[in-house]
Amino acid sequence: MIEKIEEIEARGRRVLLVGGTGLYLRALRQPFFPSPPTDERLRARLTIIRERHGPERLHRILQRFDPAEADKLNPRDWPRVQRAIEFCLQTGEHISRERPLRPEPPAAAARIRIFALNPPRAELYGRINERTEKHFANGLVDEVRQLLREGVPAESNALGAHGYRRVVEHLRGQRDLLSAIEQTKLDVRHYAKRQLTWFRHEPDLEWFNGFGDDTSVQRNVLARQ
Repeated sequence: MIEKIEEIEARGRRVLLVGGTGLYLRALRQPFFPSPPTDERLRARLTIIRERHGPERLHRILQRFDPAEADKLNPRDWPRVQRAIEFCLQTGEHISRERPLRPEPPAAAARIRIFALNPPRAELYGRINERTEKHFANGLVDEVRQLLREGVPAESNALGAHGYRRVVEHLRGQRDLLSAIEQTKLDVRHYAKRQLTWFRHEPDLEWFNGFGDDTSVQRNVLARQ
């Protein structure tokens, strides 16, 4: 990404990075330490342990592998706990020791300005509900069914996204279709709330009230360039 940013800036253009995944933005400003790619088989095994015995079991496993990291994490923060276990098993190293070995931020990081949208909560949730219903109506269940037929593991990251995971549960007989739709709405609403909370903790961020398709919001953002 840094190479592409520098290439665009070298042509006298301004780079716009648009999205809602704060972790990617943080990684750009404060690069992470080197980490191996996800081992899908290992992740699937750990996922089965979590689903059968709860996230606390994973935390106890991490306490054996990397006590310092386990002490920093809530036992129910299973994504970070699970990733720390994966890191240890894949590299033979403790993630608590490797984390401080971050590379220096790129020069472009000092030039980043962050604009965040803060739309009305009720309207945001309404849009999320509407989009979820359209997603299912446009063939999400058939899409997931076909992916499973083609051999995509049900526990893979590809089928862990919002909506997909609930369809997998539906196809396994763990919930009916209406429940899958309603739970997906709730999942995405919770995710949107977490996004807002995340960005409120980011330094040097400018907020704009409204949605990105609002022309007045667009004008206000452009005026701050």
